[in-house]
Amino acid sequence: MLDLSPAEWTAIWLSLRIAVVATIVSLPFGIFTAFALARWRFPGKTLLNGLVHLPLVLPPVVTGFILLILLGRKGVFGAFLADIGIVLSFRWTGAAVACAVMGFPLMVRAMRLSFEAIDRRLELAGGTLGANQIWTFFLISLPLAIPGIVVGAILAFAKALGEFGATITFVSNIPGETQTISAAIYTYTQVPGGDAGAMRLTAVAIVIALCALIASEVIQRWAEKRLANFE
Repeated sequence: MLDLSPAEWTAIWLSLRIAVVATIVSLPFGIFTAFALARWRFPGKTLLNGLVHLPLVLPPVVTGFILLILLGRKGVFGAFLADIGIVLSFRWTGAAVACAVMGFPLMVRAMRLSFEAIDRRLELAGGTLGANQIWTFFLISLPLAIPGIVVGAILAFAKALGEFGATITFVSNIPGETQTISAAIYTYTQVPGGDAGAMRLTAVAIVIALCALIASEVIQRWAEKRLANFE
């Protein structure tokens, strides 16, 4: 069994906390964005799709710097938030925001594919039975897209768990506040004799990520079986 130090346990629990908060907060926005991209036609759809997926192709450090410009204490929106008592930069909440931004493209992509795979005739049938678009979404589209929603959420969680570049740029590497597993591993690699600590946290990160992916597969199969019985 790994003999983890208190600082390593702190980094692990902080990483899990940040990843969970980032996933839960971004989930409703991810569902809405995925459904809009899959079903609606509107001006600027191509631009929105590009902006959603931009963190996938931008260097993470660039994304973190953009967050710092926008949400930093003296940033475009950060100054306003600071006036009402909300400070994100160099706080664990800012790390959650950075992780949510980096995981959002993976979440939306999986959910969008799930919505696009739904037979449109089922949604149209709901309309012919008197259900408006909102009820059709909650009673037909959303339940049928559950496997993709689950996969998207878990992928975003896994991405948030391993996020480094954007996080360290936006909230730095503060032990006990913003030092996640990735940041702690980076710190260990910068000091003599830190290899053992880096190896311990690397092993923990691999185990957690692997458990998340296995859980994603199991939940997806369970959801698909339930939906098949429903249909």
